[in-house]
Amino acid sequence: MGGVYANFANVSHSDYEFTVTFARVDHEVEADEVPGVVVSRVNLSPRFMRELIGAMEDNYSKWATREGIKSLPEYGGIERSEDEDEE
Repeated sequence: MGGVYANFANVSHSDYEFTVTFARVDHEVEADEVPGVVVSRVNLSPRFMRELIGAMEDNYSKWATREGIKSLPEYGGIERSEDEDEE
């Protein structure tokens, strides 16, 4: 499956649908250049938007848990000194 890279998203809505616009924003541009380009725009029903939010929350929670486990000393993470714990 093909895909596109995006590092920016904008969400808007009307009474009937949500619109998510994904863009690739270049951070090093000249003053007269357009800072990015829209790579995809998706319209969603309110019901599908709620399901998407739920799926994103679930996946983010799983990712955050896995990243937290990676930072534990017993899994090779960086151990904090006592001075850092007191801050």
